[in-house]
Amino acid sequence: MTTPVTRRVAICGIGTESSTFSAHRTGYDDFILWHDFSRYPFLCQDSGRWPESGGRVEFVPILVARALPGGQVTREAYERLESELLAGLWTAGPFDGVYLDLHGAMHVEGRDDAEAGLAAAIRDVVGPAAPIAASMDLHGQVSRRFAELVDLPTAYRTAPHVDVEETRERACRLLVRALTEDLDVVRSWVRLPLLLPGERTSTRLDPAAAIYARLPEIERRPGVLDASIWIGYAWADAPRSSVNVLTTGTSPEAVTTATTELAEALWRSRDDFAFAMPALPPRAAIEQALSLPQRPFFISDSGDNPTAGGSGDASFFLSDLLSTPALTDGGKTAIWASCVDPPAVAVCMTAGVGGEVTLQIGGVFSGDPPVPLKGTVHAVRRADPVGGDLAAVRSGGVYAVLTTRRKPYHLVKDLTDLNLDPWQHDLTAIKIGYLEPDLHRAAAASILALTPGGVSQDLTALPYTRLTRPIHPLDPAMPAPGLTPTLLKRPT
Repeated sequence: MTTPVTRRVAICGIGTESSTFSAHRTGYDDFILWHDFSRYPFLCQDSGRWPESGGRVEFVPILVARALPGGQVTREAYERLESELLAGLWTAGPFDGVYLDLHGAMHVEGRDDAEAGLAAAIRDVVGPAAPIAASMDLHGQVSRRFAELVDLPTAYRTAPHVDVEETRERACRLLVRALTEDLDVVRSWVRLPLLLPGERTSTRLDPAAAIYARLPEIERRPGVLDASIWIGYAWADAPRSSVNVLTTGTSPEAVTTATTELAEALWRSRDDFAFAMPALPPRAAIEQALSLPQRPFFISDSGDNPTAGGSGDASFFLSDLLSTPALTDGGKTAIWASCVDPPAVAVCMTAGVGGEVTLQIGGVFSGDPPVPLKGTVHAVRRADPVGGDLAAVRSGGVYAVLTTRRKPYHLVKDLTDLNLDPWQHDLTAIKIGYLEPDLHRAAAASILALTPGGVSQDLTALPYTRLTRPIHPLDPAMPAPGLTPTLLKRPT
């Protein structure tokens, strides 16, 4: 006999990470859409039921849309996605609760605080009493308005992010508890006037490692359900850009105490956050890599990291590589991955492996002056599921990877698929920040190159005009902020 469903939960969300300094724009076709349970293996895949509820809580997939980080989402793309999501909620409802699968640092042309706007629109459909939970990236942002609208937000606790599925499951578990135990949930939220790039807050090292390690102990305290820290997203010129802490639970005193402890620890450590590897100007990074014996030697071309919101079309570091004599004459060799440039890839595809090509690389979104590249096609790959057609071109000792669509290079296999082996080259430059796990395991040594681009690590050089000021480190003489949390409760 089938157990009757007593609670219905909608699954929905629109998520990406958007640099307002990036020339790229994220359109509708950049999003991957889900209408099933494939992102949630902890749910019964045939029914969507939460196993531990005795089958009484059913999750219903509506629409989850995710895009590779990049520039702002176009107004047209967002409005189309939001309309589809809300129509699905109306059609499949009513619902007792909502699980939001978000990133948290999405920025939409002409809109501030898109996630709060989405939560408000969902509230209009499901009503004020239905609890809403959300799983988010720790580089997302939680404004006061978002904190008022979403009862149970929780964030990743690792950077690089190796707890994505765990965080989704935690959000759903919190929501199931709220529904089945009829919990009277309160939450304590505070904004810290602190702007930190993700590359300075890796949980591989302190102070981020030590602060995030406190979260499991805090959530075991009586009256606490979850404690989360949003380090935030530094490359968005928006009023909500900052660090946020939010604790949920059933005890106002317990959640307020936890939020205060975490906020004070973060503020005390504000000047201690450092890069997870040595950071140097681009040419110094190249010189050091070529002078040291460790292989593979990875360099992060950090200013145009596509998984942080970079446009992916910057070729500044390629110019530095091509003007390095040891690489120009082929005595040393380097891999550079990658640059989106559809016309250049098309020329390489026509020429074929071994063909000679003369190209102008970069600036397809930004209009920045391209870098001349004359060389031999080393490898091609057609119809890569992320990057489209791909090509690698050798010029002297430099192997440049070109893509038709923006593509991150987080796996060694992505390179070996183009007959490029990092162990056989003197340096491998990747558009990335801190090294993702596969590259981190492979690296004998690494350097972060402080390159220009839409996600430049030099925050003081970025043209912010809309931040809530004062904010550290842009305002070094600012007074100590008040860190008293705001206590929030869902209306009934």
